[in-house]
Amino acid sequence: MRVLAIVPARRDSTRLPDKNVLRLKGRPLVQHVLETALAARRLAKVIVTSDDERVLDLARVLGGSLVLRRPDDLATADSPPIAYVRHALRAAEESGEAPFEAVVILQPSSPLTLPEDVDATVDLLERTGADTAVTVVRLAHDLHPAKLKVLQGDRLLPYLETEGGRMAASELPPVYVRNGSVYATRRRVLDAGAIIGEDCRGLEMPRLRSVDINDSFDFAFAEWLCAHSGAKKHATAAFPSRER
Repeated sequence: MRVLAIVPARRDSTRLPDKNVLRLKGRPLVQHVLETALAARRLAKVIVTSDDERVLDLARVLGGSLVLRRPDDLATADSPPIAYVRHALRAAEESGEAPFEAVVILQPSSPLTLPEDVDATVDLLERTGADTAVTVVRLAHDLHPAKLKVLQGDRLLPYLETEGGRMAASELPPVYVRNGSVYATRRRVLDAGAIIGEDCRGLEMPRLRSVDINDSFDFAFAEWLCAHSGAKKHATAAFPSRER
């Protein structure tokens, strides 16, 4: 299966300004995920799509990927993801690349993703014949849907369901959520206008690598993980600073 990886890195971020170029262990977030993409076995080509010249310059310096300037109308907070995916896919194939059968989306906000996570997700997609395969993480016990509550005044009430006395983790079934690291989708699903198809399979990733950076707290937690747990074991090649 011929797979195109898309690394989307829009310039504006409301909750964490300049998120994609923030440095984690000395390298911009987008560099972490781009290195992961380039090291994965199952990806035929990688394309970086961005309206941020800093990101595009970095991709050119690192090499190994196609670099695509994203139009402004596809780089707003309200732009649907399928729009930039189709734009990148079309640009890659118009550059002379052979047709792709599937697309993988790798977001800079998940810098602890490993090449093995990418390859295993693509393997799952191909092996099962599913529309889509995504990475997931098991929810912590305190975030289980049976534990969620609402406040009516000061009265604590169930949000989705009653706990029914199930207090221990062993009494509740495992629940998973997409962790944002890897989305692998067949071309037919994208051509139909969707990112995730009806038949979606999940590949579990460990919590240590399931950081999804959307705000300053997430970023601080990723820094702590890298400093204390060795969560990502990539080479530490430095990207030279560029003054703007």
